[in-house]
Amino acid sequence: MGERTSNLKLLFIVNPGSGSGQINFTEVIGDYFADREEDFEIYELPENCAISQIKKAIETAKADRVIAVGGDGTLKLVSECVLQTDTPIGIIPAGSANGMAKELGIPTAIPEALDMAINGNIKKIHAINVNGELCIHLADIGFNAHLVKKFDALPQRGMLAYAKAAWQALWKHYKMEVEFQIKDKTIRAKAAMVVVANATMYGTGVKINPEGKLDDDLFEVILVKEYSVMEILKLRFTNLPFNPKNIESFQTKDLSIKTRHKAHFQVDGEYIGKVNSIKANLLPTAICIITNA
Repeated sequence: MGERTSNLKLLFIVNPGSGSGQINFTEVIGDYFADREEDFEIYELPENCAISQIKKAIETAKADRVIAVGGDGTLKLVSECVLQTDTPIGIIPAGSANGMAKELGIPTAIPEALDMAINGNIKKIHAINVNGELCIHLADIGFNAHLVKKFDALPQRGMLAYAKAAWQALWKHYKMEVEFQIKDKTIRAKAAMVVVANATMYGTGVKINPEGKLDDDLFEVILVKEYSVMEILKLRFTNLPFNPKNIESFQTKDLSIKTRHKAHFQVDGEYIGKVNSIKANLLPTAICIITNA
């Protein structure tokens, strides 16, 4: 713990398993604050950590800001602990997927990200409840969720591994028959995937939802009607846009989707399982996030 010489106290929730595992974030954070005045504590997530443990650490620390050090999964855990409170959350992007960090313009360099966590502006953003799961970034059913499952099971990472997973998923994946209602309109369609979008883009920078805003009172539903290998590779390895002819977008505060057969389902990069229905509703002013905006 740093010596308390200023009014600002920071609690860092560190996922030691994030990213490549080559950086000791506890040491890096300690070095950063060695000659600074802020008070800080570090809580390293143990394996199979329960939400109640993280909540207890946050309550005990009584920090002014809680900083998630990890990927989208770590941010989601921290957000669940301070949901609909005034406790600001900062991000040090350190995961294999850092979609929300990219969305918010958080620097990838650790010192710059720490600077923003201390000096950045606090902004209230909404989130989405999707089948009881907190979604801060993007949730989807269909092809991408199938690919998340395939990719997570691979022993290695990289372009070739991802292409292999994409080919395997393409051979085994079929279009879904989906039905959902937006206001008084019922949409029935065959789809490669349906995205419930809080944010605008996937972690690579692919803008799946260019109309999205994190601080309005709506979320978007993106119907992706066609797919190809190149379109899918865009999700992880390029920032090229999807073909607009393949996409239809809707805005809503709540949503119910039904599929004829069970479909793969993921939330914020975490594979959940197969479902044949999704219920989603907006959580307004859900979290306070530290950003440069």
